[in-house]
Amino acid sequence: MKIIVGVSGASGIVYGVRLAEELNALGHEVHTIFTEAAKKTSAYEMPDAFDRIKRASNAVYGEEDIDAPPASGSAGFEAMVIAPFSLRTLGSVANGIADNLLTRSALVQLKERRKLILLIREMPLSTIDIINMLKVSLAGGIVAPASPGFYHGPRSIDDMVNFVVGKVIDLLEIKHGLYRRWKEDG
Repeated sequence: MKIIVGVSGASGIVYGVRLAEELNALGHEVHTIFTEAAKKTSAYEMPDAFDRIKRASNAVYGEEDIDAPPASGSAGFEAMVIAPFSLRTLGSVANGIADNLLTRSALVQLKERRKLILLIREMPLSTIDIINMLKVSLAGGIVAPASPGFYHGPRSIDDMVNFVVGKVIDLLEIKHGLYRRWKEDG
């Protein structure tokens, strides 16, 4: 599968990194958009994030690369995941504002009726945020809160991250082994 991974500046950079790494390890073609805000957030949360993204991606673009392949429906990307997904980016996508490569690519996925998964990491949510999520959902996007489950018995932060990333990969309909499923032996 040919997949765009977008990394916005919301807290939770680890989700985008682990997603790109896992998709790459599973043999998928990964093109990553890493925003300037993501670079700033990663300095606090995960200083090696950009290097890890580069290793896990077939190509990496900045948000200013508006003429990069993800900006066009003819490039043939089958899905896009933005992880983490900021409320600023939500506002742009929900209101059709293609002001950079990340938002343009998300809007292309919607207009082409291709899978768009938005791993929102913020909390609490205002009424405006909820309305914007509804607008994206009505347009065909999938809003997926970064909410780890606990039935699989996580023992570390990595276990909780892998659960969330695994649920996103489930939405892509890709088999993986990132977490123990409900009532699964192990």
